[in-house]
Amino acid sequence: MKNWLGQSFSAFGFCHSFVIRHSSFVIFLTRKIDIVQPDRMNALNKFADPFYCITRLIVGLMFASHGGQIVLGMFGGMPGSDKPMMQVGGWIQLVGGLLIAFGLLTRLAAFICSGEMAVAYFMIHVANASTPMAKFFPISSAGPQVSNKGELAIFYCWFFLFVVFYGAGCWSIDALMSKGKAAAATS
Repeated sequence: MKNWLGQSFSAFGFCHSFVIRHSSFVIFLTRKIDIVQPDRMNALNKFADPFYCITRLIVGLMFASHGGQIVLGMFGGMPGSDKPMMQVGGWIQLVGGLLIAFGLLTRLAAFICSGEMAVAYFMIHVANASTPMAKFFPISSAGPQVSNKGELAIFYCWFFLFVVFYGAGCWSIDALMSKGKAAAATS
């Protein structure tokens, strides 16, 4: 929509763009308008990174325990696998989960683990689904006729992809190493 000054505006107020017209060119200038939040909600922002680091630790240790099940036969439920593809996946889960949990080489480990979970979902969960309907639904509580039981693979894949872009956070070995490098560079 445009007003009489040639300014476009969105119906929801998220973005305004200003149009400058000349005989030989048109320039569009856009600025984003921040959404206003109550101050009491912004007070929680100081806890976002520590909460993320605790979440990264828990999810990384859970992922490593799945790798321990596959490779070492630990933690019950699944004896160690003798299939080479499962062994490689188990080692990626065990080592990658520990690296992510403690924040060492976090982005690299998260990228590899996210890819491994995408492969696991499509090559194991979708490929072994019993019905055509089960190929599209990952929720395991729906039953074997309706589900491929791949919800953990999807969760890990997307969480680790988020970690790739967010990074290790303030409570990590990566952060300690970067602080040490910054201190050595200034002295």
